[in-house]
Amino acid sequence: MKTLGLLGGLSWESSVEYYRIINQEAQRRLGGLHSAALLMYSFDFGEIEALQAAGDWAAAGARLAAAAARLEQAGAEGIVICSNTMHRVAGAVEAALALPLLHIADATAKPIVAAGYRQVGLLGTAFTMEQDFYKERLVSRFGLKVSIPPAASRDIVHRIIYEELVRGEIRDDSRRQYQTIIAELGAAGAEAVILGCTEIGLLIKPGDSPLPSFDSAELHALAAVDWALAGE
Repeated sequence: MKTLGLLGGLSWESSVEYYRIINQEAQRRLGGLHSAALLMYSFDFGEIEALQAAGDWAAAGARLAAAAARLEQAGAEGIVICSNTMHRVAGAVEAALALPLLHIADATAKPIVAAGYRQVGLLGTAFTMEQDFYKERLVSRFGLKVSIPPAASRDIVHRIIYEELVRGEIRDDSRRQYQTIIAELGAAGAEAVILGCTEIGLLIKPGDSPLPSFDSAELHALAAVDWALAGE
């Protein structure tokens, strides 16, 4: 199994899920006492969030690129950014490496297309919903039509991520608000919804969503295992 380098702590609540899913899936596929070959660099999310809020993506990209280079030097053979939002700086990370970067949007879009969906709703941080770095990849590479909630609903989604989910707080009232927003996306034409923040899957499980849901963190972690075991 190839060694995966994880850029985590973005937040660590979802990094735990990556570690769990990757190891469980490796054990399921390989059997016995096998687990995954992993290296992780875990950021202080408070520092990264401050750069996000300031719009200093160049500094954030430099931070992630330097950490990815350290993972490469330590023996990682492929890099996984354990965050949707921080794929905003995926180009800077790729430019610093001779290794492949396993992109979360690709891992999420492939099963959506395979399932026959063409119009999807996207939930995530305001950065992911409102900027083009994520949506454009879904559109240009996979032919998906992507819709996002209206501004007031985007504010709710973003607030719950940063004030609750990254702190490990799971609240029933927040789940109900997300369910309402997902239903509204469906009423506007979305056939499925992307849980496009790696913490949203902590709140919204498949049975909670009014639409078929695609958990980007889970799909990314499983795709990383696919890549690491390819050819074995």
